[in-house]
Parts: sequence; C-alpha cells; structure tokens
Amino acid sequence: MAAPLVSVLLPIYNAGPYLAAALGSILRQDYDRLEIIAIDDGSTDNSLQILQNYRKSDDRISIISRENRGLIATLNEGLAAARGELVARMDADDVAYPCRLSRQVDVFKQQPDLALCGAGVDFLLGNRIVKGLPDPVFEGNLLRILSMFFTIFMHPTVVYNRNIINDDILYYDENYKHAEDFDLFRRLADRYPATMIPENLIAYRIHGDSVTNRHKQEMRRTHLKIVAENLEREGLAQRTRELRDIGDAVSTETVRRAAGWLLALEERISRLPAETRPSFEAGTLNLFYFLYQLISGERQPLLTHEFLTRTAKWDLIRRRERYVLRAGAHAPWLGLVSMSATRQVDAWSRYLRSVPAATVLSSGRPT
Repeated sequence: MAAPLVSVLLPIYNAGPYLAAALGSILRQDYDRLEIIAIDDGSTDNSLQILQNYRKSDDRISIISRENRGLIATLNEGLAAARGELVARMDADDVAYPCRLSRQVDVFKQQPDLALCGAGVDFLLGNRIVKGLPDPVFEGNLLRILSMFFTIFMHPTVVYNRNIINDDILYYDENYKHAEDFDLFRRLADRYPATMIPENLIAYRIHGDSVTNRHKQEMRRTHLKIVAENLEREGLAQRTRELRDIGDAVSTETVRRAAGWLLALEERISRLPAETRPSFEAGTLNLFYFLYQLISGERQPLLTHEFLTRTAKWDLIRRRERYVLRAGAHAPWLGLVSMSATRQVDAWSRYLRSVPAATVLSSGRPT
C-alpha cells in the first residue's frame, strides 16, 4: 500500500474549551498525508470561530457547519464527505499523540486485508494524564466473539479501511443511539479482520459534560439491547427480557432475574466446544462486570449485595468493596459512606500515577 490519504473525521458540538488542543494534535501528526473533516453540529459556542481560525493557516481542514442533527447523523455525513482510503475517528475533546496516524497506517500497510484498527488510550483528567493500562492484543475469532459483549475499541482510536469495508456496512445506525460504535464494531468484526495496537495513542479526556457522562443511562440500556441481540442470534439465549429489563430499571426484582439469567448463560457457555468456550467466557465475565457497575451505580448497597450473592461472585470484586457491601447489607447508611470513601481513595490513586497534562499539550506525549 502506497502512502494513503487519511481522512480524520472530527464531529464537533460546543467543544470550545478543548477544540484547539484536539485540532493542534492532529495537525502536528508525523504523518502529513491527511485531511480533517470537521463538522460543526450546530454549536452555540465559539467552536466554529476556532475552526475558521485554524482553517486560515492550514488548508487540510474542511469545515461543514449547519444546524444540530446529532452525533450519528454527523458521523454518517463525515463518512460520506471523506476522500481518504483510511478514515480515522477523533473526538473534539481528546488529544492524539504525534505518532497516532503513522502507527496505524503502518499496520494497514503490513496487513492490507485489515478492515479496522483500534489502539489503547491514556486518560486526561483535568490537568493530569493518567496512564492507561496496556490492552491485550485481540485477534481473529477472539475479537469477533468479544465484540458481541462489549465495545472492543475506544471510539476515537479507530481507523477504518475503505478498501476492505463495503459502503453498505460502514455507517452508524440511528437505532443504537449512544452505543452506535458498539453496534458498528460488532457488525464489522463479524465480517472482517480487525486488530488492536497494544500502544496508547490517544489522551482520552474525562469531564462531566462528555457525551458518555450526559447519556450514561441511555447508553447502558442500548448496550444491553445489543448484547441481547447478539446472544439471541448466536443461539445462546432464547429469552433476553431479563437483560433488557435491568437496563430499563434497576430494582430488587430486575436484579434477581438478571442474576439468574446470567447463571443460565454461563451454564450454556460451559457446554460450548473447547476452541471457542474461553472467548465466550471472557465476554460473559465482561458482561458480569457491566451489570455489577450498572447496579452499584444506583448507590443502593442492598441491590449490589443481592446481585453478588445470587451470582456467587463475591471473589471477583476487590476486597475493600466486599467489606463495604457486606457492611451496607446491615447498615445501608454505612455502606454509602464507605462507598464514598472508596471512590476518594480510587481518585487519589489515579492522581498518584498521573503526569501533568501540560506534558502532552506541549510535546504531544507523556513522559
């Protein structure tokens, strides 16, 4: 493969505080055969002005500005406008390290039949960078199976190969709002080869106004809908009402039913052939943690205690969380206090293993 044109798809909605850092990180890439498709989705802040100022000094930026239509419509519009053989996703509040595109282009050169490629991330928390843990390298059938259970790549790290992916499948589906990436990745991984680079190439910004934070409940509900569809299609679950119901409302009844459903799924997976069983077991374990986080997010220790007891999975959570939840089963107020303390300890631990964000924003890479 000769040096391909890379189209960087950058949707923007009221990203003024972060947009300059995101744009600058793409324009400073050590791979320069690129275009930026910047779509201003009806922003009401200064995002369009920032785009126009950057466009004056770098004609690799193409600007589309119109009324607000939402993220999925914006992403599909960007895919239609992109001219590159490779299409890279980027969010307007993240920072790409300088080698991001060159590293991913090299992977496609080495594997021309590859359809999509993701990478690891660090986390940008205020003025600190938290080093992301290395991701295992998922390949082949393992990646296809895992894509049934969770979003296999962080969305802004993905690059699509349009030489391989048919146009009729490379689109985001409005039926899966706020989990549109999960839906697309499962469809692509089911048909095409995909890979993960075991290297952190993005600083992923965490802030209260992010799409993930603003639409967490709907995202979780849609996520469970997708998992249910996948398991039904795979013949591993004839009934998934229990999974869908807990996405709609977390209660004692839905927790109990979801726990029983999960145990039944594990029993069916235990009877699968040895060559695929470990991958399905890994996916089911991820589903357990997803449900655990969903339930514990309600901040009702009794519900979390019920889920762990019925699934017999107390040993899968951290020791201090076990102490908190067992205490909370007898004195809920004490459980809530302990949970708050645990979150503070976690936040402090993240801070201690972080580096200043200025290191990234000035040089493009944490040291």
